[in-house]
Amino acid sequence: MLFNYFMPTKVYFGKNILWQKKEEFKNFGKKAYIVTGMRSSKVNGSLDDVIKVLEDNGTEYVIFDEVEENPSIETIEKAALVGKEEKVDFIIGIGGGSPLDASKAIGIFINNPEVNGENIFQLKNLKSIPVIAVATTSGTGSEVTQYSIVTDHKELTKKNLGQSVFPHIAFLDPSYTMDMSYDVTISTAIDAFTHLVEGYLNSNANDLTDIMAEKGIELFGQCIKNLLENNIDYSNREKLMLASTLGGMVIAQTGTSLPHGMGYPLTYFKNVPHGKANGILYGEYLKVFKDKERVNRVLSLLNVKDLEEMIDILNKLMQCDVEITEKEIKVYAETMCSNEGKLKNHPEKIGYDEIYNIYVNSLIKKIK
Repeated sequence: MLFNYFMPTKVYFGKNILWQKKEEFKNFGKKAYIVTGMRSSKVNGSLDDVIKVLEDNGTEYVIFDEVEENPSIETIEKAALVGKEEKVDFIIGIGGGSPLDASKAIGIFINNPEVNGENIFQLKNLKSIPVIAVATTSGTGSEVTQYSIVTDHKELTKKNLGQSVFPHIAFLDPSYTMDMSYDVTISTAIDAFTHLVEGYLNSNANDLTDIMAEKGIELFGQCIKNLLENNIDYSNREKLMLASTLGGMVIAQTGTSLPHGMGYPLTYFKNVPHGKANGILYGEYLKVFKDKERVNRVLSLLNVKDLEEMIDILNKLMQCDVEITEKEIKVYAETMCSNEGKLKNHPEKIGYDEIYNIYVNSLIKKIK
């Protein structure tokens, strides 16, 4: 047995965890830069809690609350400029994947004055100022990964920034997800599920990631009935947040695979939320495996009898209409075939025809 594992983020999990561990914020400097979205952190109370903790600690802060869904390089540059002018010492990202991913990118831009939107994807091994993550959704796992997924409008896609920025600390309080809308709950939960499965069915999987993935898939399976019934209590929220974090820990080691690469154009061009963009492809993705041993293990952990039952569950959870043409699918399939990073993570040889068929068979009813 031989494998590597590196996850330097300190994780604090539980109700009121910010207040219980407020002393941790004192270790990163005198001025914090709060990075968040325009609305959700203000509604769920997480922003107020962070501000109160900082004020209680006597820490100065400045707020940037303009992070959009699927944050663009332009937003990153704008936020970084404010951070530089304010001479911030560390960043506190509050929210789902978009603010957390943006926080990592902003930290890179602040710490490296030579970096801009034109050269960031060519530069390697850049360091960020410290980042603290306060997760308020249960999907991306960004609070425990090194990835920063941003929107590059010049290339018309979402892509990884190409740097490695693990948050120093992740604060996980399921209470912040209690008022999350049903639609966002489903999309983020499916995103977490896809992280777990793609990390499990992965060329880079090892015994340690398998342990985390299997536990996360099992937790997701325990929530399926309540997700279908829209009867999601604190216990479910807790399980979903832990499943999401486990998924992040898994893909921090393995990376994601085909559905993530294939889902990006559905998000960019068709405005399909990220989790649903992955999930809509999942039945056909799992069918493409020649060796079904691990696929069957996933189904067992979910406590479903077969792949068709799992597909039926995903279809019931996701109301996702995508108007798409055969020409567009051909372009998306060709683009995916050039994504060497995602292809190498898939444990079996796969080509254009199979990728094209995953798209077609997943979206055929929507094709014009």
